[in-house]
Amino acid sequence: MAEATQMSAAELSRAELAAQASGAVVVEIYDQVYQLRGTDAPYIHKLADMVDAKMRAVSAHSATVDSLRVAVLAALNIADELTVIKARLEALTGSSTQAQTTMRTRAGSLAGMLDEIFEERKVG
Repeated sequence: MAEATQMSAAELSRAELAAQASGAVVVEIYDQVYQLRGTDAPYIHKLADMVDAKMRAVSAHSATVDSLRVAVLAALNIADELTVIKARLEALTGSSTQAQTTMRTRAGSLAGMLDEIFEERKVG
């Protein structure tokens, strides 16, 4: 999916133009240039910026200089964030579903009471 290269600014500009012509998006993550394929270049840039920021944050809080190790630690941090967000979403969705069930039950009960009142008025 990605190819890392070290390039000068002029080479990067030429590579970026060639990549764009071929449908690739050129991004820089942790001082490495990658050509990625995708249809939404701004979104790919946003993701690359997020990964770069996470790798730099991990690097700042770690003694390691091995970029692969930094990448794995960053991936673990991102996976942890995703897991926490999914758990929150499931909790909210579960609460929402439970609230909807409760409201439907109450609405059904109230509708039954109204039906009884209207029947009593018809008969009485």
